[in-house]
Amino acid sequence: MMKIEGIAAFVAVVEAGSVSEAARRLRLSKSVVSERLAELERALGAMLVHRTTRKLTLTEDGAAFLERARRIVREMEDAAAEMAERRGTLSGPLRIAAPVTFGRLHLGPALYPFLKAHSQIALTLDMDDRRVDPASDGYDAIIRHGAIADSRLVAWKLARSRRLLVASPDYITRHGKPASLSDLNDHRGVFYTNRGAADWRFQTDDGTVIIRAMLGLGINNGDMLHDAAISGLGIALLPTFIAGPAIRDSRLIEIDVGARPEPEFIYMAHPEGRNPSAKLRAIADHLKKTFGDPPYWDPDC
Repeated sequence: MMKIEGIAAFVAVVEAGSVSEAARRLRLSKSVVSERLAELERALGAMLVHRTTRKLTLTEDGAAFLERARRIVREMEDAAAEMAERRGTLSGPLRIAAPVTFGRLHLGPALYPFLKAHSQIALTLDMDDRRVDPASDGYDAIIRHGAIADSRLVAWKLARSRRLLVASPDYITRHGKPASLSDLNDHRGVFYTNRGAADWRFQTDDGTVIIRAMLGLGINNGDMLHDAAISGLGIALLPTFIAGPAIRDSRLIEIDVGARPEPEFIYMAHPEGRNPSAKLRAIADHLKKTFGDPPYWDPDC
């Protein structure tokens, strides 16, 4: 007979990419997760994953069973959460992915008091700057800065986000301060590589203008982008939730080129077709209220 614990172990192993990582996420020993997976395979009469010392891959049977297994686990978790919610309690597991810098600076401090007040929520927060797929990677939701073009996702706005062109006083002393969009073409840029080559988008009377300055440095992390700009490596287009303190203490200087970067938002997004739980809606409402409109990190810039 199949057991829900074995199905949950199988889903966790696939989504984590290894038995050891699945054990960490499930807060179980590696041997327990391995035994639950083996027991499920015996019950099904089929091998679901190929295990080697270096990697784990799905078998044909495992690939066929995976989506059903995910639905079973999700239904069980939703049922347990619904029963708790009927008693007026927010509880159960929740897995959210978020960008590293925003998570460290703002998401974590906003979430800690909420989680303290709702101690029965078991939140796993994965900090990663890569663009994850919440459905295939097993997340209930993702938090993202910038546009969400994926039609498979339902996005909720959490806060406005303003980005500013900035550079260090040292860079401006050595290279001058650009005064127009065309001037930017002669300057070195420090770019956030996860957003692609067309990231510097500005609003003008004639529509959107994309600027591709000379590459000084490409980085896939907001903290390092901030530090590289302060060190004088080039001009950066930084959100105020990162750049605010450095602008206030003059480590970075805002650059006005006569056009504003396109407005953006910080979103929480969940897979389409999956009814979001009460605890996920509660977290989104709490974050929106905590961040404010305009967001608290904006006024002093």
